[in-house]
Amino acid sequence: MPKMKTKSSAKKRFKVTGTGKIKRKHAFKSHILTKKSKKRKLALTHSTLVHVSDEANIKQQLRLK
Repeated sequence: MPKMKTKSSAKKRFKVTGTGKIKRKHAFKSHILTKKSKKRKLALTHSTLVHVSDEANIKQQLRLK
């Protein structure tokens, strides 16, 4: 049986932490930045964790158990 491939899009967007949680970046930080406040842009810079309800779906895309 062939190996299971990971979703390339998920592989590029998510990283797994040492404790097994999944890290992600914030959206809305790529363009049209002039109208966004400095505070808002700074908050979007920091990475955050994926919500618990989405974790199972992303782990399946990354082919993690």
